Order: sequence, then C-alpha cells, then structure tokens
Amino acid sequence: HVQLVESGGGSVAAGGSLRLSCVASGYTSRSFCMAWFRQAPGKEREGIAAYDSDTTRTYADFAKGRFTISQDSAKKALYLQMTNLKPEDTAMYYCAAAFLLPNVVARMIAAHFPHSGQGTQVTVS
Repeated sequence: HVQLVESGGGSVAAGGSLRLSCVASGYTSRSFCMAWFRQAPGKEREGIAAYDSDTTRTYADFAKGRFTISQDSAKKALYLQMTNLKPEDTAMYYCAAAFLLPNVVARMIAAHFPHSGQGTQVTVS
C-alpha cells in the first residue's frame, strides 16, 4: 500500500526557511498528483501546493512567492521549500498523494487525496 513519510519540520524564527521532504513508496503508477497540506489547531486542512505527474505545479495564494514545490521522481520524493516563514504558517504539514483527481480545483482539496503521511510539525515564532 502507499506510504508517505514526511521530514524536515521544526521550529524557526519568523523570516526563516525550512525545507520539508516526503518519501513515497508502495506504488508503481506514473499518473498521480502529490501535494502538501497543512492543518493548524482548530482549523481545517488546507492545500499549499500540488505537483502533478505532468510536472504542473499548483499553489495556494498564500504560498505563491514564498513556497516552492518540487519532486525527484527517481527517488519518489516530494519537497516543499518554505521561505520568509510567518507565525501564521505554524501547523502540522502533510504530504499526500492521489492517483485520480476529478479536476484542477481538486488539487487543493484534502478530501480528494486518499493517501497521506503522519505529518511534520512546523512552528514559527
């Protein structure tokens, strides 16, 4: 079955940077979308960025200009480079994968991603 393992979270001062990594295993399909989501206490899980198998990148408005999603297909790894971090970026960050999305909008909707990791905590102070 699909497994996703995130790493790279931590505590950082406002204005700092972090690079999150996600290693995937358990699938062979080349048609998939991988994405990063985050969830702060008391809030719904929100989409940050998605990377489709055709290399299309999609970003939430708050992530544009500060976050960059990338992928190493050979390693089945997904990355999220985060810069100029703000206290409101504090959340648990999750890597997720989906092999069939109904439309482009679904790339930012967690409910369309059946596979998700355990998350890595990012705290910005």
